[in-house]
Amino acid sequence: MNAGSVNSGGSVLLLVLLLLPLIGALVVAPMKENPRLARLVALGFALVELVITAITWLSYSVADAASGTRFQFELSVPWIPAFGTRFALGIDGIALVMLALIAVLVPIVMAFSWEEKLPEGRTRSGFFALLLATQGLLVGVFAATDVFLFYVFFEAMLIPMYFMIGRFGGPRRQYAAVKFFLYSLLGGLIMLASVIGLFVASGEQLGQGTFTWTELQRMAASLPESTQIWLFLGFFVAFAIKAPLVPFHTWLPDAGAEAPVGAGVLLVGVLDKVGTFGFLRYCLPLFPLASQQLAPLVLTLAVIGILYGGLLAVGQTDMKRFVAYTSIAHFGFIALGIFAFSTQAFAGSTLYMVNHGISTGMLFIVVGLLIARGGSRLVTDYGGVHKLAPLLAGTFLLAGLSSLALPGTNSFVSEFLVLVGSYPREPVYTILATVGIIFAALYVLWMYQRTMQGPVRGAAVLGALERAVPTAASAGGSTSAGGPGTMLDPGVAAKRGGSGFPDLSKREIGVLTPLIVLIVLLGFFPGPVLDVINPSVVATMNEVGLTDPVGGQSR
Repeated sequence: MNAGSVNSGGSVLLLVLLLLPLIGALVVAPMKENPRLARLVALGFALVELVITAITWLSYSVADAASGTRFQFELSVPWIPAFGTRFALGIDGIALVMLALIAVLVPIVMAFSWEEKLPEGRTRSGFFALLLATQGLLVGVFAATDVFLFYVFFEAMLIPMYFMIGRFGGPRRQYAAVKFFLYSLLGGLIMLASVIGLFVASGEQLGQGTFTWTELQRMAASLPESTQIWLFLGFFVAFAIKAPLVPFHTWLPDAGAEAPVGAGVLLVGVLDKVGTFGFLRYCLPLFPLASQQLAPLVLTLAVIGILYGGLLAVGQTDMKRFVAYTSIAHFGFIALGIFAFSTQAFAGSTLYMVNHGISTGMLFIVVGLLIARGGSRLVTDYGGVHKLAPLLAGTFLLAGLSSLALPGTNSFVSEFLVLVGSYPREPVYTILATVGIIFAALYVLWMYQRTMQGPVRGAAVLGALERAVPTAASAGGSTSAGGPGTMLDPGVAAKRGGSGFPDLSKREIGVLTPLIVLIVLLGFFPGPVLDVINPSVVATMNEVGLTDPVGGQSR
């Protein structure tokens, strides 16, 4: 199939990818009285979406992208002719890998959430319907090639995530959901002002206003720098909130901590990537002069985020907030690569978005499994878990090592490309960013040591064991007081571990296995993904109008 042809079957693929999860959400939502059927139907929709995404990946032509085809699988029909708005879809290599990430994570999240305890009065069908709705709207965000259509999806995707946090989250879920929504809505409103300004500017430059990405990009070089700066800032604030970059980050620790684990995986794994995707798709190509002029500001925020996020992650006592702060540090690396202006750094940042979604998604799931067993998010309530649940401890370690970019794991390749690609143009910022690698090793290994190593201890672990075998307290000394300092005799722990604090079940192993495979596979064989990404980052580099300081693509 000629994937670059507007009239080919490929144009239908993106529409199907967009509509299928939304239809699935409408089908699943009414199934309140039959949660088992709701789960099966939702998972069926997600798996069909995964298959269609795989077909899209295989149909995508890297040769066409390298020869200058900016978007493939294009579909464009009039939407609001009076405003020059079209329902226009199309993807490049950057958008394709993000669509693949969503398609992989959603079935995994559903399998994890299969038996997850929900707040009283909440239904399984409602939660799974919101997952599907989030997936469909995210497809729209990454596939839109009309700026106004992108804005609509950008705002609409907040709604299902707001309800997932506010209705299915932790004790402070209402506060976290409102904070998430208000921050994102404020950023969206600021971006709307720039979207309108861009439409007005296009009318002055082209004789007729338009929201079409390709036409706006063609006029970018003729747009005055002062105008570009103002328009850039509107987009940048919205994307910096979403990414999130310091100091726009404060909503994420609250939202990540209170969101149910499945929603948290999509929040930190995919939804946050809309911000960094926006930098690459909109800020750089549409406002090249402003991007170059304001790059030092963004790089400063990126490095601050790397160091600040790492330091706060070290000191966290809440495991879910710990994952959120590690993400803030990782997004600093992604932003560094984007605003260093080299194809290697661009490719590294794009690959980093994918790898972060995999490694942090797995870390979030493992933390969720730990919390499900102990009933507490506090780090001090756990200790010696490896004696009771060695597989759980091992997956925690693997996810952590991937997060700190250990060689041989997926994140190492992307972080290495970011640093190597950033150094020729921005050596000072790159050197400062490398300090974040030290912080990453510190916060990951210290978290693992505190929760997984040493004697069996902590209120959550001991409480789980006591609930399983209440009469055994006398065998290992009194543990009724619990507390992080309380320890249990290893022999007693071994007798209780099978029921009180179980290791991974077959379903949980099945949930984690695809992520483990991807961590290892992309750690040793990133080439197929980079082959898809490279033509698009080269095109972005050309649109920015700078020469590549590295002089080569990433393989």
